[in-house]
Amino acid sequence: MALSVSNLASSLSSLSFSSQVSHGPNTLSFPRTNSVFSLPAKSSRRASLSISATVAAPAEVAEDDTMELKKYVKSRLPGGFAAQKIIGTGRRKCAIARVVLQEGTGKVIINYRDAKEYLQGNPLWLQYVKVPLVTLGYENSYDVFVKAHGGGLSGQAQAITLGVARALLKVSADHRSPLKKEGLLTRDARVVERKKVGLKKARKAPQFSKR
Repeated sequence: MALSVSNLASSLSSLSFSSQVSHGPNTLSFPRTNSVFSLPAKSSRRASLSISATVAAPAEVAEDDTMELKKYVKSRLPGGFAAQKIIGTGRRKCAIARVVLQEGTGKVIINYRDAKEYLQGNPLWLQYVKVPLVTLGYENSYDVFVKAHGGGLSGQAQAITLGVARALLKVSADHRSPLKKEGLLTRDARVVERKKVGLKKARKAPQFSKR
């Protein structure tokens, strides 16, 4: 037993512990190693975002185009719409259109704006405007100048159709037969039916309840 204790003591004395202890109270200093999980530097974590935006001014561009077209229309129509000879008035629903025809290349200007822009590029509405001219083969022979108000774009487009057809009658009385054959000289009198008292709309009634 004494031998084993002496052997254990000799083995413990042979062991050596190495630790770096700093002279400060209760502080241990360990060597700094490059860890795999080291966080990047603060400067690299700050992402610099540069946003460059160009602000367009479509309203100003549209106003400039409108002013140019207004000058162009005034130069083509001296004295205004009322002073022109080839003029026609068309109506549809609540829309009224005053149309002036002049010899040209087929340009259509509505309220000092290009017809495609004014009618929002709708092919049906654009077709309404050109139907009387296409019927007589004048789609590239006359420029159309229009002042339209009231109603919506669909009603205005159909009012322009009647106005162009009536203006073409002043070009030649021989145009009446082909235009009338296509029904382009007929005023469409259909309008929205008025709402009735006690009903939700013109004819729609509230749900019936027996009890």
